[in-house]
Amino acid sequence: MLQIDLKGKVAFVAGVGDERGFGWACAKALWQAGATVCVGTWPPMYKIFTGLLESGKLDEARRTPDGSLFEIAKIYPLDAVFDIPADVPAEIQENKRYKELSGYTISEVVSQLHKDFTSLDILVHSLANAKEIQKGLLQTSRQGYLDAISASTYSFVSLLKYFVPIMPQDGAALTLTYIASQATIPGYGGGMSSAKAALESDVRTLAYEAGRQYGIRVNAISAGVWGSRAAKAIGFVDQMVAYTEANAPLARSIQPQDVGHTAAFLLSPLARAITGETLFVDSGMHSMGLALDSKSLD
Repeated sequence: MLQIDLKGKVAFVAGVGDERGFGWACAKALWQAGATVCVGTWPPMYKIFTGLLESGKLDEARRTPDGSLFEIAKIYPLDAVFDIPADVPAEIQENKRYKELSGYTISEVVSQLHKDFTSLDILVHSLANAKEIQKGLLQTSRQGYLDAISASTYSFVSLLKYFVPIMPQDGAALTLTYIASQATIPGYGGGMSSAKAALESDVRTLAYEAGRQYGIRVNAISAGVWGSRAAKAIGFVDQMVAYTEANAPLARSIQPQDVGHTAAFLLSPLARAITGETLFVDSGMHSMGLALDSKSLD
């Protein structure tokens, strides 16, 4: 039987802070395929997330079909808008949610992981943030727009830049995007649609550069709508889920494991000839040009 086999591989998933997001689903699927999995957690969420794990409150979410519990080898505090310690402003350094932590810039996390595991085979970028996401693009400030690009797009470039020196030639990287990069989604604001479009463009360029220079594959998954805690910030995610169920070819919304399973495939040797690709995992919603539940069709 053909199986995804990631035994002996070390994976790092950036952007895991709870059990409901795509980052968790990707990490869990990679572990089920045999990988040693580490995660990066935003410093303000670090204490909460580690506390939930230690208390056993996430045990049900950790459970796999064979009854075993998904294990995270190490959790690193990570704020991916900072490349090096000198980038961290004084007000962040003194913030109580950061002050008790150290080594949370990208370069420091890579250095520590190198010491802990020697090398990295798999990188997953599950990070996105826009401080003004509920504002239309015309109402988005310059700083809000640049913040969205920094947190959601350049963070992937920087993570790969710092990780490739410790990745083997058959390494693989993956990021998560959304169809707002290619089509208008009213309400998905604050520069996030622009950030996702830039991210997909970067995937193609990084696939070429990382492929030629390091032999590393780079791909993206364009995931359908899911009601994660992060997505709730958009404000209308429940309606978008219902819209998918009414209009997608498969007439159902996606589940996080759909993304996790696809990620495990793309990051495995089974996908050795796939790079520079953005693969939709959205029940086919991206292929539709007509809303079947539109009142105008009545």
